[in-house]
Amino acid sequence: MTVTKDLPIPTRFRAAEARGERLGRPLRRYGRVGAVDEELMARLGRGLMAVDEPGDALARALRAGPDDPDRVTMAQLRRTLAQGIENVPDAPEPLAAFFATVQQVPEWVDLDLVDEGAAVMRRLGRNAADVLLQLSLIGGYRFGGPPDLLVATGGLVGDATLRRLGETQQWTIAVAQDGGLRPGGEGLRLTLHVRAMHALVNRTFAGPEGKGQWDVARWGMPINQTDQAATLGLFSGVLLLGCRALGVRVTKDDSRAVMHLWRYVGWLLGIDEQWLVETEAEQHRLSYHVLLAQEGATDAGAALSRSIVQAQSRLHVRFPTRLRRWYAKERLLSMLTVFMGPTSMWELGLPLRPPWAMPMVMTANVVRYHLVGRTAWGRGRLQKWGDRVQAEVLRRHFGPDEATVGRLSDRGRVAGG
Repeated sequence: MTVTKDLPIPTRFRAAEARGERLGRPLRRYGRVGAVDEELMARLGRGLMAVDEPGDALARALRAGPDDPDRVTMAQLRRTLAQGIENVPDAPEPLAAFFATVQQVPEWVDLDLVDEGAAVMRRLGRNAADVLLQLSLIGGYRFGGPPDLLVATGGLVGDATLRRLGETQQWTIAVAQDGGLRPGGEGLRLTLHVRAMHALVNRTFAGPEGKGQWDVARWGMPINQTDQAATLGLFSGVLLLGCRALGVRVTKDDSRAVMHLWRYVGWLLGIDEQWLVETEAEQHRLSYHVLLAQEGATDAGAALSRSIVQAQSRLHVRFPTRLRRWYAKERLLSMLTVFMGPTSMWELGLPLRPPWAMPMVMTANVVRYHLVGRTAWGRGRLQKWGDRVQAEVLRRHFGPDEATVGRLSDRGRVAGG
C-alpha cells in the first residue's frame, strides 16, 4: 500500500538516537524489549520516504485539471464520504478505486472486537482524554518532523488552537462510538476524511506543485508511513500504558480489544500492514525502535506545546469561568511534569508544577476501576461516565459551535493533530 520515493533516507533518521534511548528506557523495561533490531530500524528509515499509495492516487485526481477525465471534485469526495460511492453518479475511476479498496475489509478484522475496543475506550473516560492530550499529543512534540509540519500547515497554533484540538477529539470520539467503524459509522467516515486530508497535504508540500515548501531531504515525506506508525502507537500502546500509570485497571481482554480497534483504524488510514501489530508487547517493541529513529526537539514542538497550554485559558466552561480555566491549565501542567519529567518540560518551554494532580486522579481511578469496575453494574456506570466525559470534552472545545473535523480543502490544511 505504499510507494517509496527514489531518494536517500532523510537526515533526521537516528539523528538523536542517544536521546531516544534515554527517553525510551522505561518503555524498554516495561515492554521487555531486547536488543535493537537493525532490520526493523532499516525499514523505519525507508518508511520515512513512503506514503499511502491509494490515498496519493486520489489526491492526484483531486488536483487534476478540469479537462482531465479522471478528475475528482471535492464535492464528489464529500458526497461519497457522507452517502457512499453508490450515491455518486458516474463516479470517476480514481474515486471508485479508492473506496473499493477501503470497503474490502481485511479477513483479520473482527468488527465485534472492534466494537469492544470502542467500548473500552469509552470506559476509560477522562483518563483517555488526559493521556491522548498529554502523552500522545504533547509528548509527541518532543521530536522533530510532524510538529514542524503542523506549524507549516497552520494546525494547532494561534487563536485556532482550541478548535483544532476539538477536531482531533471529535475524530477519536467518533472512532470510539458503538458501531463507529462499521459501514455508515461516523468514525469510519471521519477516518477516511482524515486519510484524504493526509494525502492532500503530501501533494501540497512535497508534490510537483509543492515548490520546495517541505525539506524532504531532512524530514522525509510530510505524512509518511513511519510517522503514521508512530502516531498509531501513541493512540494504542501509549494510551494503555498511560492509563495504567494513572491507576486504571486494564485487563488482557481490554488491551486486546483496544489494540484491534486501532489496528483497523491504521489500516483505514492507509498505514502499511507491516506496522499494524496485534498486541501491546509488539507495539511497545515497535515504539521503542521508533524512538531511536527520531531527531531531537525543534522550535515547532515547543511552540505547539505552549499554544496548547495557553488554549486552556480559552476553554468553554461554566461559571466560575476564570477559576475553571486556571484549574484546567494547572492540572495539565501538573500531570505533564510527572508524565514527561523536568528535562522534556524544559525542552518544550513549559513551566514545572508540583505533582498534586496525580494523587487525585489515581485515587479516583482505584475506586472506579479496581472496585466499582469489577462488576457488570460498575462497568455500565463507567460507560455512562465516559459518555458524559466525551460530551463535556467537545463542549469545552467547541462551545455552541458544531463539533466537526476540518473541512476538506485542496489547500492541504491538517485537521487537528
